[in-house]
Parts: sequence; structure tokens; C-alpha cells
Amino acid sequence: MASAPKGLTDRVGSLAALRLSPGAALAALRLYFAAALEQEWDLRRPFLWLPAAAGAGAIYYLVAPTEPVLWVVGATAVLFAALAFLAHEQRTLSAVFVILAALAAGEFSGGWRAARVDAPVLDRIYIGELAGFVEEVDFRPQGARFLLRVTEAERLAPEQTPYRVRLTMRGVPAFAAGDFLTIKARLLPPARAALPGGYDFARDAYFQRIGAVGNVLGKAEALPAPRTADWRPRLYAAVDRARNALALRVYDRIGGDNGAIAAAMVTGKRDLLSEAARETIAKAGIFHIITISGVQMTLVAGIFFVGFRGFLALFPALALNYPIKKWSAALAMLGALAYGLFTGSRVGSERALFMTLILLGAVIAERPALSMRNLAFAALAVIAWEPEALLGASFQLSFAAVAALIAVYESRGAASGRPNPAPKAVGTEAEREARGLADHMGEISRLRVFGALAATFCATSATASFMAYDFHELNPYVLIGNPLTLAMIELFAVPAALLGALLAPFGADGLVWSYLGAGVGMIMTIARWIGSAPGATIALPAFAPWSIACLTLAVLSAVLWRTRLMKLTALPLVGLGLLGAASGQRFDLAVAPTGEYAALRDAGGRLALLGKRRDSFAAEQWLRADADLRPASEAEAAGRCDTLGCVGVMRNGEAAALVLDGEAFHEDCARAQVVISPLYAPSYCTPKILLDRRKLRETGAVTLAFGPKGMEWRTTRAPGEDRPWSRAPRRRALAPLRPAAAPESPATKDDSRE
Repeated sequence: MASAPKGLTDRVGSLAALRLSPGAALAALRLYFAAALEQEWDLRRPFLWLPAAAGAGAIYYLVAPTEPVLWVVGATAVLFAALAFLAHEQRTLSAVFVILAALAAGEFSGGWRAARVDAPVLDRIYIGELAGFVEEVDFRPQGARFLLRVTEAERLAPEQTPYRVRLTMRGVPAFAAGDFLTIKARLLPPARAALPGGYDFARDAYFQRIGAVGNVLGKAEALPAPRTADWRPRLYAAVDRARNALALRVYDRIGGDNGAIAAAMVTGKRDLLSEAARETIAKAGIFHIITISGVQMTLVAGIFFVGFRGFLALFPALALNYPIKKWSAALAMLGALAYGLFTGSRVGSERALFMTLILLGAVIAERPALSMRNLAFAALAVIAWEPEALLGASFQLSFAAVAALIAVYESRGAASGRPNPAPKAVGTEAEREARGLADHMGEISRLRVFGALAATFCATSATASFMAYDFHELNPYVLIGNPLTLAMIELFAVPAALLGALLAPFGADGLVWSYLGAGVGMIMTIARWIGSAPGATIALPAFAPWSIACLTLAVLSAVLWRTRLMKLTALPLVGLGLLGAASGQRFDLAVAPTGEYAALRDAGGRLALLGKRRDSFAAEQWLRADADLRPASEAEAAGRCDTLGCVGVMRNGEAAALVLDGEAFHEDCARAQVVISPLYAPSYCTPKILLDRRKLRETGAVTLAFGPKGMEWRTTRAPGEDRPWSRAPRRRALAPLRPAAAPESPATKDDSRE
């Protein structure tokens, strides 16, 4: 690892020996930092902070309460970029302008992305006939979930018709991707976050152009299409049909959860997995085994590269006279693109694809392939293409883990006296060509073979803060689970996926899937053992929102800087982040954005659920944020319920009433201090706190905490918030309405862990 120049180190050491005054010691420390920063400039490390600045700008756009003026933001980015160019001879000033330009560019990227995907979002419950093309089908153990590209909706004008809806159905669908359907469905607006700072499905749905979710009513059968879809939807539909056919083939051959895991590893289709199996692999810290990650993408690209290289090497005239290594890298890029398309375009797989393409491109350009700069380019590609991914766990976990591994790789290279291994200049040209990919791509594999635990520890440390923030839990035994996952993917999943897909058209793939099933069975046996061990899952309460920013900066400082002193700047950031984690959100009452469910803290200090029907997704968010590992189905009921509503007692001894029928307002408004309702409360209802439909449309989900200074409010919607995925509520007449039926669960653990 790099350090400050020896002369300066000796000078600082001698000054310290003289017991300097605080002012002189501070001056010496400033000199030492200046020397370290100068070395970072020489290594061109400040460039790596460019994606961080652009990402900060994109995140600001996503969390801002109001929509920025896009052309002003774009003009600001151009202005600061021009100022940075003009001030290029003054390094510090130019760097400041570059950072400001990157911040504005990131915000512009977010706004531009929102403008590109803008589409109508349903703002009320809708029941009617829909017509459209099926884009994607995901089979489940019971029924299926599919995306419908809506072409027409009964009683909805074109400017009100959602571009895409997500529907669930019971039974095996009689249609496939690409078919045209006319169905009757019950739709609801995409659900907002159930907890301030929690997962917001409505925002994710907006960027996926999903304007509503719901259920199919009656039969759904394919009909002749009135017109032909464009080539791109037809291509994606064909790919989805192929993925489902292969996933069901694997699932039927192996069976059960082992078959569902095998199908997910091969095709990326994960909905066949049961909740029990999801919990098992999550507790073992190997949930990513069912995702298409960088390991699979790199192995597939490597197999393609070696395969093409070996084939071309069979022809001496080609091997001796042409750059077959570059040809093989180009062909491997096409293979990686095809694999990424086939396995679905999730953020983790997109990051892996970007990184793999950059790595192979570096081989073609004869440049070092495995470097932090290439990861920075991959991050910039994601920020430019899908900036909303930055708030997702998949982006955070995948980039943090890969950055940590590359940092370890670079440190090993620096310790050996060379930043990156270079091929030996011995042998014939063909022999030197044959060592190219191993020199560029094999170092991480050797690191994994000889230091799997060390690499896993570094990656786990880098991702721990994001795991804790996003999922409110840590899995200590991930140091055991991750090496097993890597071995599973390398020995079973990727070879079986490629060979099985090749043999499936000939009907000769049965033994391949049996081989894969045996591997999955072994890993699940170990996962159950790990998950049942004491302390397999450590529950953590919700963090303060600013704490994750400090922890993110700490991770970036640790992996991006090369000098020891600059890396040490991560320590105070970790301290601030842990302070924020310890002073995070605490609440005694949580109310869902619909007003149909709530959670109260009882006298024993645990959360109990209030409502006739329980929203399992909202309840799970509340329990996890409270560091409570109980499943939502096992949480106690708060108070008592009847046909009109529910009444419970809060920790401070006051009564909370959930009104589900307008007839209950008169009595409950008189006796309860807190009244919650999905209805519009009448004007005479004046309790201490009223959270009716009108109020909740302004605030979204609400949490209340009782403290010595009174009651502390937190809401998911900021005052005056008006965003494309969270429009400002329209004024409505004061009239009681019947409560809406329970909506489809807006997301699953699988969705939020993507």
C-alpha cells in the first residue's frame, strides 16, 4: 500500500519527538495530509470520486420534495464544467467546479430519466376491462404474476390509462409473453412506503412505467391481436418465453424449493421459490445465490472467451497471424450481452454486464482490465441509464462488494511492487496471446482460491452498513455462506446453465439438471444448518436517515484512496454513522398510508397490530424497523375489533381507534385520543390526533413517538411534496366514503432485495 514519502515521514517523526506545540503539530499533520493527497493526485484517484458526486446529485433528485426545473439544472452542469475547463491550471478550484458539475449532472440524469419514463399513474381503485400485450410472466407455486402493456382500458381516457400494469392471478395462465389479452381486472395505485424512510414501491413502479397493480377477475385468455407489436416487445417476449420454458424444465426435473433455486440460478426467474426457502437462504447470508451477479457474468464471459480462443487456436494460420485474443474478447462480449438479455435486466446483472464489457474492452485495447477506474465507468453507466437504482439495495450491495474486492486486489499489487500483473514477455507471440485473459481476469479467481475468507470479510465489511440500513439485519455467518455460494456457482450453476441450455433442444439435458439439483441440495443442507445456528440473524432498528450517508462516505474513503492516511479518514465517518444508527427512528404508533392498518406499542414494549385485515408487507416493515424478527403472522393483535373498526390502548395509556365504518365516528371521536380511518372524517370529529383519509393523503404513512417533549411526528411525504410518483393530493369534498378493500401487497422481500 502506498504511503507518504520517506523524507517527509522522517521529518514529521523528528518534529513529533521534539514534543511540538499543538499549533506546530497541526501544521505538521497538515503537511502530511498534503503529501498524501499529492500522491493520490499522482495515482489519479480523485477521478474515482466523480461517480460518487454524480450519484449524490441523482439521489438528491430522487428524495427532493419538489420537481426541479430540468433545463436550469442542465445549464448549471454545463456552466460548472466550462468553469472547470477554464480553471484547469488551478487544480483545487478546477476540482471544486468538477464536483459541482458532477452533482448537477447527476440531478439532471435523474430528471431526464423521469421525463423519459413518464406515464399515467392510477390515482384511485379501478375495476374494468383491460386490453393489451403480455410483456412478462413469472410463475409462482400457486398462480402467476405478469406485466400487461395496456393498449386500452374501459372508461379511462388515453391520458389516464397506465402504460403498464402488474397483475396476479390464480391457477396456471393459459397465455405467454407476447400474447394479446382482454381481461377484467381490479387495479389499485402503486402503494407508497409503509414507514418513513422505508421501501417506496410507488417510486420504483413509476420508473418501471407501472401505473397500477391488481388482480385478474375471472378468466384471462389469449386473443388475436388487433395489431402487431413492435420488434422490441416481440424480442423481449420471445426471450421471456424461452426463460420460462427453461425455468419450468429445471423446476419440474428437480422439484420443490431445490428446483426453484436451480431455476433461479439458471434463468433469473425467482417467483417459484417459497417464503420458507427465502428465509433459509437469507439467514445463511446467501440470498444472492438466486440472483444473476458478477460471479456468473464473469464466469460466463470467461467460458465464452476460452471457448472461442481455443477454437481459433486450432487454426495455426489464424493464431500466428491475427490477434485472436482480441477477436475472442469481442465474441465473448456478444456472449455476455446475450446472457444478460436472457437472464433479465436487473440492476445487479446490469452492473455485472457493464463491468464485464469494460473488462473485455480493456483486453481489446491492451489496457489493465481489473481496476477501480473500470468500476467507476460502470457506475457512471448505471447513473446515466438508471439513476433510480442508486436507492436500491442491489446497486449498493453489488458495487460495495466489488469495490472492496478490487481494493484488496490493488493493495496486493502495490505490495508486490506492481499495480497490476503483466504478462511475461517470453515464448512465441501465440503463447503470449494465450496467457492474456488469465493475466487480466484470473487474479480475482486466485484471490478467491487462496484468500476466500479474507475477500469475503472485506466484501462483507463494505456491504454491512447497506444490509443493516435496507433490511435492518446482519448475518454473521456470511463468512461461511459466501465461499459456499461462490463454489456452488462455479462448480454447479454456471456450467450446468450453459451445458443444459445447449442440450435442452435435443432433450439430453436431464443428467445436467440432476447434477445441478445435487449441488443445490448440498448447499441448502448447509444453509439450514447455518440458519439454525445461534445468532444467525442479528436484528437492528432503523437508522437515522443521515447515518447511511456517513457510512457510505466511509466505505468510499476506505476503498477509493490508496494512501494509509487518506484511508484513515473513514474512521471518523464510521463513528458518525454509528452514532446515527444508534439514534435512529423509534416510534410508538405507525399508520399505513391507506389508514386501514396500524401498529401500537403495548405496555410490554412490543409492537401489536391494529386492523381487521393485516397488511403483511406493512406489518413486516414496521416489525423489522423495530428490530423485531417475528413474522407478521405471529404479531399480536392490538385491542379488540368489531364490524365497525378496532380500538386499542397505546403505551402512554391513551386510546387509539381505527374507524372502518362511518357509523363508528360519533362514538370513537368522543372517547379516543387518536382516530385513524381510511374514510373522510366528519367535521364534528375533533380528537387530539386525527389521521383520516384527507390527512393521510397529505402525509402518507405516519409514525408517532411519545417522549418527554411531547409527541414527535414523522411522515413519508414532505410538506408540499409534489413528484411524478407522489403527486400532491387534490382537494375533495368533506364526505365519508366506504373503505377500500385490501390492496395487493406492493412488494415482496424478493423485490426489495433485488
